[in-house]
Amino acid sequence: MRVTNNTILHEVPSHKTVYVALVAAALLVIALVDHATGDIPFQHLYYLPIIVAATQFEFIGGLTVSVASVVLYHLANFTSISRYRLSEADVVQSLLFLIVGMVAAKLAHDAKRLRLLSITDDLTGLHNLRSFESHLANFVSDAKKDGSILSVLVIDVDHLKSLNDRYGHLAGADAVRTVGKLIAQHMPANSVACRYGGDEFVVAIPNCENTEAKKIAEHLCQSVSEAQPVLATAPFPEGTLSISVGTASRQITRESDLLEAGEELFRSADQALYRAKDLGRNGVSTAATH
Repeated sequence: MRVTNNTILHEVPSHKTVYVALVAAALLVIALVDHATGDIPFQHLYYLPIIVAATQFEFIGGLTVSVASVVLYHLANFTSISRYRLSEADVVQSLLFLIVGMVAAKLAHDAKRLRLLSITDDLTGLHNLRSFESHLANFVSDAKKDGSILSVLVIDVDHLKSLNDRYGHLAGADAVRTVGKLIAQHMPANSVACRYGGDEFVVAIPNCENTEAKKIAEHLCQSVSEAQPVLATAPFPEGTLSISVGTASRQITRESDLLEAGEELFRSADQALYRAKDLGRNGVSTAATH
C-alpha cells in the first residue's frame, strides 16, 4: 500500500477523540482556576493544551485552541479588563498564545513529514525496505498469536533493461513508478508493499490464503498488462509493461520463529518468481504451501 499521512483521514480516530476531550477539559479547568486566582499568572497553563492540540492536530488544532485560549483568558479576567482598555500585557499574552500554537503546529507537521519520508520509497511512494521489514515482523507476530496464514508476493518488472536501452532511463523510472502505483491500487488495504530494488517489489498480506494470494497476483498482472503508461512523457499502448510474480503462503504457528518465518516466506516467493520468469514472464508462480 502507498504510505499515507494519517492527518488526512476523513474520520477522527478514537484516540484523537480522547485528545479532543482532554484538551477541552484542560481549557475549562485552567479558565476556572485563572478566574478564581485573580492576578496570579495562571494563564501560562494555557500553553499546555495549545501544544497538545498542535501536536495532535497540527495547524487546525493549534489555531483553534490558541483562539479558544485567548477568549477564555479574557473571559476569566473580564472584571479587571472591562474597566480599562486592554493593557499591553493582555495583547502580548494573546499574541503569544497564537504564536505558540502556530510554532508547535509547524514543528509537529515537520516531524510527521520527516517520519513519512524516512519510511517511504521516493520513486513509487510505497514503503521502503526498513519500513516493510518492521511491518512484516508485526504481521508474523500477530499471525503467530492466532495461527493465521500470511502471504508474500515478490514482483519484478519484465524486460526493464530493454526498455531502458531503447527509450532511456527516464522511461524505465516511469515504468517502475507506474507499476508501483498499480500495486498500491490493487493490493488489499491491510497489506504493506515495498520497492526493495530497482524494479523489484515485495508485498505482505496478512490473513490471506494461497488461493487468494494467487488471485491478487493474477489481477495485478492483468492490470499492468492493460495499462497504457506514459513513459518519459510519451504515451505507450497496452502490453508495453508486464510483471512476473511469485507468491508464497504459510500458516504461522506458535512454534514459528519470528525472523525465520518472514525470511522463509520471502525466499519461497522469490524462488517462485524465478519460476514465473522461466515460464515466459508476465505470469504468476506459486510456492508450495507449508
